[in-house]
Amino acid sequence: MRPLLVISVFGLICSGGVAQTLSPLFARGYTVIPEPQKVSLEAQDFTFGQSWQLKLDKSVPSNDVAVEALRDDLSNRFHVALDGTGKHGGVLTLRIAAGSVPIGKAQDNDKNALEEQAYRLDLHSDSVTITANASTGLFYGVETFIQLLRPELGTLRLPEGSIEDWPDLQARHIYWDDNHHLERMDEFKRALRQAAFYKINGFVVKLDGHFQYKSAPAAVEPYALSPAQLQELTDYGLHYHIELIPYLDGPGHVAFLLKHPEYAKLREFPNNNFEICSTNPAAYKLLEGMYQDLMDANKGVKYFYLSTDESYYVGLAHNSQCNETDMAKKGGSVGQVFVHFVDESGSYLHDRGRTVIFWGESPLVPSDVPSIPPYMVNGEVVGPALDKAFHQRGIRQMVYTSTEGVEDLFPKYFQLPNSELLHPGTQAAPRLEDMFKKISFDSSRQNSDLMGEIDAGWGDEGLHPETFWLGYVASGAAGWHPGVLNTPEFMSTYYPLFYGPEAINMNRVYQLMSEQTQTWEDSWDKVPSKNRKPILGESYGIFKTPRPAQDQSLPLPPAPASDLKYNATWSQENARRITLASNAIPGNTVLRGMLAENIQRSQFNHYNLEVYLSIANLCRQNSEMIARIQQMDMDLASASQLRFKDPAKALGEVDRALDTATSIWQQRNQVLQTSVATWDKSWLPKGVDANGRHFLHEQDDVKDHLPDRTRDMSYLVYREKVLPFGTWVNSILAARNEFAKAHQLPARNYRLAWDDFTVKSAACSSASELLANPQMLPGDIDQGATCGAAN
Repeated sequence: MRPLLVISVFGLICSGGVAQTLSPLFARGYTVIPEPQKVSLEAQDFTFGQSWQLKLDKSVPSNDVAVEALRDDLSNRFHVALDGTGKHGGVLTLRIAAGSVPIGKAQDNDKNALEEQAYRLDLHSDSVTITANASTGLFYGVETFIQLLRPELGTLRLPEGSIEDWPDLQARHIYWDDNHHLERMDEFKRALRQAAFYKINGFVVKLDGHFQYKSAPAAVEPYALSPAQLQELTDYGLHYHIELIPYLDGPGHVAFLLKHPEYAKLREFPNNNFEICSTNPAAYKLLEGMYQDLMDANKGVKYFYLSTDESYYVGLAHNSQCNETDMAKKGGSVGQVFVHFVDESGSYLHDRGRTVIFWGESPLVPSDVPSIPPYMVNGEVVGPALDKAFHQRGIRQMVYTSTEGVEDLFPKYFQLPNSELLHPGTQAAPRLEDMFKKISFDSSRQNSDLMGEIDAGWGDEGLHPETFWLGYVASGAAGWHPGVLNTPEFMSTYYPLFYGPEAINMNRVYQLMSEQTQTWEDSWDKVPSKNRKPILGESYGIFKTPRPAQDQSLPLPPAPASDLKYNATWSQENARRITLASNAIPGNTVLRGMLAENIQRSQFNHYNLEVYLSIANLCRQNSEMIARIQQMDMDLASASQLRFKDPAKALGEVDRALDTATSIWQQRNQVLQTSVATWDKSWLPKGVDANGRHFLHEQDDVKDHLPDRTRDMSYLVYREKVLPFGTWVNSILAARNEFAKAHQLPARNYRLAWDDFTVKSAACSSASELLANPQMLPGDIDQGATCGAAN
């Protein structure tokens, strides 16, 4: 299969008109992430397997994690155990020798940090030697060796030659957003181990209220990591040479704190829970206590992310509980108030041994930068002027990228063209292309002192982090070896490593996932919300008058009159919406079939595919809902035409529309239920009271985060939750029964319980049935079922 894979990808790469050279390993049918820096291959391949012996140089302890990883990965991926008794194979030797692996050209000027991660593989038919300067490099060399092994006709193949490898940037971090959910412990560990497999060495976790702070007990959510649990996760990561790094916001993005009455007096503006007062000593006392709680349960880690993200209003407050404008006037800019916060908070962390990474962005201007302590690290690059100012100040920087920003359900790994969108707009580059370009060719490579990169998977829209792995791995690969990656080759390398060599059509799966979720989002209209409190401000300032939040809504047909007269214009007015939704259904059928097949075929990460299937089902439910509303429109139009000629038949048409409405309700509930069942395999329950603690549900006054809109997981169908669908359907019922009464026909005892998200009738398939048959949707079983509705 590998040679066919290479040919297919080569055609894809060349099809754009500019041929791109395949990497030497990929051209030979081998998959490694990140791509090594120097590869020298001989003409022949050779066989590796159970007959080989493992030899540890005296420099390598038997309990070194590289030895552990080698044995575990060989067993888990290939069912091979090297017990040292083989007599007919070669010898695999692990060796550590300081200074034995020199590094070549690299952007990062900290050569010692790079040498620690460097390794060399010497590959011969009778011997393989993995050499490194330090334990970290040996671990990375082992993981490259594991990735190189190619199953072929019951054997494992390796290429003859040598690999010399080192990172371009010492720090390759991913941001893991647990603001609105919390993983179970085993899932955290699985994610840490998976990241380390791809040479990611920083796992930046935003816990917010999901940690048991001694200094801020009111902020602790019902489900929260204990200090012992956080240290356990920290130690687990360090074992695999990956740091679990705390991330705490301030002064902005702290609604998780300021929503609580206990901390409301620390707000920058009394009626706004988004930002804390950066001139209030009590605010620093609270934050420093939280910093200390996190550090005490995170021993052994070098970094701390002091997130100064989107500090929109710093320096603007002058009210009864916060005066920042005087400091801004005295310093000459609001940026100096920002610098004050960075200095106060950063020095606390720095004095306790942490390397502090912050977001050096607006409201900073170049003239503010000389006031920032030089020991800080800026976690982003922000353009030539500021980058040069940071460099001159001696502040190192990292390249920031994002796997997801504001996408719903799934990142835009592929971009749906405007011709297939109801609401066309500016076309952005697909995520991976943008990421590779940013890390490899940004002007900061000339203007900054770069030391790393971080890729964010923001949870603001409630995506499952399983959807982020392709982007996470891509960013780390570019941070290790920039400039050589092309998207088709990378994806074709990623899929067999992540899912196993038996997975098929995964590029098409990711394309369909991207397209289906874009259709899901695009098929509804944005409207001012009537269901949530207004937004108090945006990036450019506080609104003089609060503005309505934005919701999504779907136009509904009118209800018929009491004589069943009906204005049948909905289908015509929504013709393009209907067409795009209907066009998505065949692709969704293909996608669900591919996912179901790959759940059976894949060797690794089955759960990832289960999550994808739950998302595909959410998309299917949305497309079918729009198609069924069209059917209701047609049935009501037919009833209107029949109302004089055949009243009984007219009622039958209305009843058919009501049955369709029930099937919409049933399918929505069932798809939500199965999605929650799937996601809760890795997440602890959201929004419940537990462990003697109460969950306070209070929305952010500035940032509109989809998971924040509901206390529980029903945010996945939030827009349907607030859609007046039940009111419309029950008004159809009222007209129906009035018409029946006027014509001495039976009334229908019915009410659509749209606000009821439970499934009560045996006619509805259970969550367990759907999980056992992942391609099946409730609508596939009984579209006319009346689960939970009285007839």
